[in-house]
Amino acid sequence: MSVVALCLSVGLGAVTLEQIPGQAEIGCIEIHGVAAGEFNVELWREGTFNFVKDKRHPLLEPRQAGVYRNIYAPSAVRMDGGWRLFYGAWDGIDVGYDWIYSVFTKDFIDFGARETIIENGVFRHVCNVNALALPSGGFEMMCTVYPDKNDRNKPAYFTSPDGSAWNGREAPYPADYSDIITIEGYPDYDNADINGMNVIFRDGDTLRLYFNDFKNFGNVFRATSTDGKRFEYNGVALECSLVVNDVKRFDVDGKHCWLMGLHLNREGLWYSMSPDGDAFEPEQPLLTHAGPEDRYIVALGWVTDGNRLLGVLYGAGAVPELNRNRIFARWLQKRVVFTSDDGTVCEPTSAVGPNRQLIHVPDGVDPNGTLQVFAEDGVTALGAPTPVKNAATTLFRVVASNKAEDF
Repeated sequence: MSVVALCLSVGLGAVTLEQIPGQAEIGCIEIHGVAAGEFNVELWREGTFNFVKDKRHPLLEPRQAGVYRNIYAPSAVRMDGGWRLFYGAWDGIDVGYDWIYSVFTKDFIDFGARETIIENGVFRHVCNVNALALPSGGFEMMCTVYPDKNDRNKPAYFTSPDGSAWNGREAPYPADYSDIITIEGYPDYDNADINGMNVIFRDGDTLRLYFNDFKNFGNVFRATSTDGKRFEYNGVALECSLVVNDVKRFDVDGKHCWLMGLHLNREGLWYSMSPDGDAFEPEQPLLTHAGPEDRYIVALGWVTDGNRLLGVLYGAGAVPELNRNRIFARWLQKRVVFTSDDGTVCEPTSAVGPNRQLIHVPDGVDPNGTLQVFAEDGVTALGAPTPVKNAATTLFRVVASNKAEDF
């Protein structure tokens, strides 16, 4: 197949659409290179996003081998060659106990074999994982364990030098009371009920913890530690009655922008920003559910690549009992629109991972027309419409400033 280069002028350079060989789905235009670029703080201040639902809805389902199938708490860690996705679940097992699993993916298109890394041990459940890559290699993560000796949920800390051994034992590691952290200075910590709200961020030698407490609900609190086990309470990070699930930091014009993701077991997700990670601005709506299958959203995790936010994974299900969840994905992408010569406008219908977008061209629609690329806000044109021929069942790649958006 010949390569057709279509140049769209942009203020600081050019966006080029290159036709590439391959097989798109029948009746679809498949666009590669649409992943979000560098974090744009103004986009988040305005709250205008082009989030595209992944075609696989859900992205990840429980395994079918066992009779307990409830998969929901995602945390994606960038590493060499892709991401390691940690999650909490009953992942097709024969007991209704939450365990922690992981799976590697190069691009969120294909996934490797799943591994069980933490079992419940002395607890009934270990879930709600929030994981980070250690600067020296390996991983650290904070999870919810239940029950502690006061019949409460508490955060527990786990580390691994290689992803295979956790807290000094080969996986699957059986969680123990000794893994539970302490938070000095937090009022009545023994009675605190910290369930699914234990987010960590490594800031040099300091490990930050963001958490809620169902016994003292209405705020997101923060604490700090140097060893991951003994924390010191620092105060309120955000006044709101939502559950914190992830915090990431981006560099913007020599300054930092911290991004917090929140949920409340309802139909939507929210976010909040901060210049210092200490005090966060009032929350704003991020997205709502796409249909009945993801009506109750119970967890979220940002997907990042360096200084880029590519999307959000979220656990959700169709029932209010919150026990039939799956992992779904929305990807922050450029918006590509096909306008047929017969006047039909075809919008993006779905994504396949963060870097591919599908546009369905219905039967009977003229496959000749124009393609136009818009920024991640969905409205800022990156050039004028450009003519294309026989676009249906064709693949294109967006190249910005002579470089495709890749990983």
